[in-house]
Amino acid sequence: MNVRDDFLLYNNKEINKNVLLSAKSKRRMRKSKSDNTLKSYAADWNDFTDWCEANKLCPLPCKPEDIVNYINDLADNAKANTVSRRVTAISENHIAGGYQENNPAKHVMVHNAMQAIRREKGTFQHGKAPILMETLPLLADMLSGSDLVTLRDKALLFLGFAGAFRRSELVAVQIEDLTFTTQGMVVFIPQSKGDQLGAGSEIAIPYAPQKEICAVRAVRNWMEAAGITSGPLFRGFKRNLQPRDTQLNDKAVAEIVKKYMARLGLDPSDFAGHSLRRGFATSAAQHDLNTLEIMRQTRHKSEKMVHRYIEQGNLFKENALDKMFNKK
Repeated sequence: MNVRDDFLLYNNKEINKNVLLSAKSKRRMRKSKSDNTLKSYAADWNDFTDWCEANKLCPLPCKPEDIVNYINDLADNAKANTVSRRVTAISENHIAGGYQENNPAKHVMVHNAMQAIRREKGTFQHGKAPILMETLPLLADMLSGSDLVTLRDKALLFLGFAGAFRRSELVAVQIEDLTFTTQGMVVFIPQSKGDQLGAGSEIAIPYAPQKEICAVRAVRNWMEAAGITSGPLFRGFKRNLQPRDTQLNDKAVAEIVKKYMARLGLDPSDFAGHSLRRGFATSAAQHDLNTLEIMRQTRHKSEKMVHRYIEQGNLFKENALDKMFNKK
């Protein structure tokens, strides 16, 4: 993707020409946001600037009216959450350009326009289907083989569910991040989406009573069969089906999930890498775990998304008609 010169979150000229800042300081200041966030904002900024050029307007600084007109054009074909993210990208780039005090994206006019778009279009997000706890025994039956590909895939799927991992976290796990105990396994996550400052977190994965669905045993079996003692836990394979030295691409998580969901007779397009994380949270809600207990494993910083999982997990449990049917 081409990054425009006026996308200052990548290339802030004020920082670059500041002779009082060392080269090391400048490099670190460019990393104030994650790479994925910057890529997303850069794409959003490109779309806004394309619209501005088509309408012969200046994107930086722009006027509040320009943003209002842009998002109303955008809302014809985009979801409310997409429109909101574009406004955030415009705001962040103006802040990087030194327009904190007169940030057009913070104008009340823009706020009111966004409220109108949310009311009209709604904000519900249709996520991918969850892989629930009740699906694990079915996966275990399918993943009973002893070849390396099967052992890796079982370890990846079961650990992804048990630790409620994001796909980027899952493929980033190193052997050195694992600690095995008499109770199970502890996975150290140095940094993640919800931990941009790199404080790190430890995730406990206990032994499962049923060996066939145990993530800890699945990880041990994969490590022993593959003969890996250091470096990435999850790897791709060479042509001779021996493990590579490099970590698996995070997109491969979605491909593996889809492959086994298809084998179960389900529509693979309904599933993605996030289905493991979402499946844990939804299953936890169905098993009456409270918000704090779920957040401790999923590492969500906000209760908002967790409450969505709880609501989805309890759709039938808290259903009035279901209680009427089963009234004793």
